[in-house]
Amino acid sequence: MVQEIWEDFLKIAKEEAGSRVVDTWFKAVTLYQWDAINKIVYLLAPNAFVKDWISTNYTELIQVHLSRLLNVDSLKVVFFDGGKKSKSAKTTSSDTEEHITTLVPAKLDRPKKQLVKKNPYRKKCHVNINYHFDNFVAGPSNSLAKAAAQAITEKPGILYNPLFIYGGSGLGKTHLLHAVGNSIKNKNKNMSVLYQTADRFVNEFINAIRFDKIHKFQMKYQNIDVLLIDDIQFISNKEQTQEAFFHIFNVLYDSHKQIVFSSDTFPSNISGLAERLRSRLSCGLVTDIHTPSLETKVAILKKKAKLNHQELPDEIAYFIASSVDSNIRELEGALIRVTAFASLTGQPLSIDLARKVLCRSYTSKKKKIDFERVAKYICKYYNFDLSELRSKKRKKELSFARQVAMFLMKKFTNKSLRDIGAFLGGRDHSTVVYAIEKIEKRAAKNNDFTMQLKKMEKDIAKRA
Repeated sequence: MVQEIWEDFLKIAKEEAGSRVVDTWFKAVTLYQWDAINKIVYLLAPNAFVKDWISTNYTELIQVHLSRLLNVDSLKVVFFDGGKKSKSAKTTSSDTEEHITTLVPAKLDRPKKQLVKKNPYRKKCHVNINYHFDNFVAGPSNSLAKAAAQAITEKPGILYNPLFIYGGSGLGKTHLLHAVGNSIKNKNKNMSVLYQTADRFVNEFINAIRFDKIHKFQMKYQNIDVLLIDDIQFISNKEQTQEAFFHIFNVLYDSHKQIVFSSDTFPSNISGLAERLRSRLSCGLVTDIHTPSLETKVAILKKKAKLNHQELPDEIAYFIASSVDSNIRELEGALIRVTAFASLTGQPLSIDLARKVLCRSYTSKKKKIDFERVAKYICKYYNFDLSELRSKKRKKELSFARQVAMFLMKKFTNKSLRDIGAFLGGRDHSTVVYAIEKIEKRAAKNNDFTMQLKKMEKDIAKRA
């Protein structure tokens, strides 16, 4: 019976607090016992941290809904720490009061060198061996980022620590992170290197809470010599993950361990980030990567073709580079389509063949309209800079322009709400949902605004 009651409560909690709260916190807890005589509910948490967090933030929510589900006027909630093996669930609440430990100590003991000789995490570095500095084509748009990334491999943890690289999607940030990892591993095989996406870090943290593996989680990261975090903006609005990462950062930084971040925006423009963490992200060297110039794109195409043992004539390289104006991933995809079509049909590479393939791939697709195109149009239409559109500023006119951008991005692309929010300064999907609904309601009530929206859509589609 108690299990069924708890399952019903989880459904209600998901509606009120959100699925992430339920998945992260409540699913780690079990309804251990219901004392119908004294009207006391005993909940078992996997560790002191989960117990403290839920009791502090969600006791009222639990009392309200469990009272209704158990058909009583009111009840008392007593939490147990599963890490402490209690002999009886009927222990008084005063007996069950325990010292609440923090998730990550403010200062962890530095690992002694003799204890780090065999690091169990060295083999699980997640670094892609195919990404090196040698196959990264540098140009005016990315030369500083590449130079900084190469420099830190000479003296990890000493020069440019942390290194923060930001720029649009598909411009080479991930390539540089992997290149740093590979270069350091080649120069010093005893150093432990870990490449981690922010999403994977968040999921790992959640599992550590749910399965009472916080200590193992701490030890993993305090033994890393080089930590490479990709898309750090995805930890925005995740308070406890930020708290954990804040202490991990301090331990590594104080130990002179190298830290490298990538993001789609400047640190100060990442919304939903604690100020003390934001200041740490930007305390080292911050450098950006822009959309490559035509010459750089040509060099990238020729380099890629050479790696695949193919000869790419200059005129074809220039044609492909001129046809793709979004990012390097699209550029490489276009090259693969052209060369694959030539190989499969037995035709020689030519401008006509490239035009035939790329016209089919790009000019007929609505997907060609991407976030950058919509954002550029909105910035020009409302007279704002892209940095302002992605900033935390909430000035009325700017907020409205941002909401219109979100609406149009959803209309013209097949990207998720999360992707839209991430592009516009790391905002969560609920903010995007609110923006879209607000624009739709305004359009439904205001014919002039509806006509204005249609003109915007027509202009954007025409530019595609």
